[in-house]
Amino acid sequence: GPRTTPTVEGDRVYALGAEGKLFCVKSATGKVVWQHDLKEEYGAATPYWGHCAHPLIRGDLLIALVGGEGTGVVAFNKLTGKEVWRSLTAGEIGYCPPTLATGTATPQLLIWLPDQVHGLDPQTGAELWSLPLKPDYGMSIAAPAQAGRLVFFSGVGNQSVLLELADDGSAPREVWRGRNDTSVSIAHAGPLAVDNALFGCDEKGWLRGVDLPTGERLWETLEATELQRPAGYGTAFLVKNGDRWFLFNDSGDLVVAEIDRDGYREHGRFHVLEPTGDAFGRPVVWSHPAFARKCLFARNDKEIVCVSLAEETGNRN
Repeated sequence: GPRTTPTVEGDRVYALGAEGKLFCVKSATGKVVWQHDLKEEYGAATPYWGHCAHPLIRGDLLIALVGGEGTGVVAFNKLTGKEVWRSLTAGEIGYCPPTLATGTATPQLLIWLPDQVHGLDPQTGAELWSLPLKPDYGMSIAAPAQAGRLVFFSGVGNQSVLLELADDGSAPREVWRGRNDTSVSIAHAGPLAVDNALFGCDEKGWLRGVDLPTGERLWETLEATELQRPAGYGTAFLVKNGDRWFLFNDSGDLVVAEIDRDGYREHGRFHVLEPTGDAFGRPVVWSHPAFARKCLFARNDKEIVCVSLAEETGNRN
């Protein structure tokens, strides 16, 4: 089954399966509108952990990581499935989803393949710039955090970089490269940039706050992941909603907290479901939760659970 988050727009759902089957279906009926087999049509090798980067919609385009000679990234017409452009050569494509820069005058499509970060023209696929960032094991995973023209990429093996994108689409300025002893190295749960700071979980389970302009660590805690000591791996998925933060950790707990430059303050937690996977000798759940209609939806390998986040108002009858 799919390891990517389906992309939904209007009456259509776009889903990319682990073996490279790309589908556009009607949301009401599931009827297939168009489909592509990326492995068969493009000779794209399946990534070790399967295709995990969800497609991105921009205007009339659906942009997806594909792989192969000249087809590392391919844009399709979202209505017909017809190929519009192709770009980059990639022996490995990694797992980081295509991302649009949000703070530049010139539109830029950010693509992180396992050896380099690329900036592309999202309309044509033409390469604007590239620079090296090579995580261990080809595991470029986490979507970048953005704050204006600042963009932070981080991956396995203490590989991270903060870039200041150029408004005109020329090569970005490298602000700093991180070291885990001072900043934060994030493996796959994407960090968030808020109030000139970065917040996210490093590979060992530390939730950390980092000063964005300098990369200097502000604070760290193991409380969110509820680990007694740094583990072989630990993480929590962060979602900000107003003044509250929802953290879903890999033990299956939902945590409500405040997070800012001054630290982490937990207000409560609820055990949503059991971790059914295994990583580094401990059970984990690594699926990012979804939020809709004041509810959280989470799943492990056996069940899906819906938890109400609405304030209790007494008898609802």
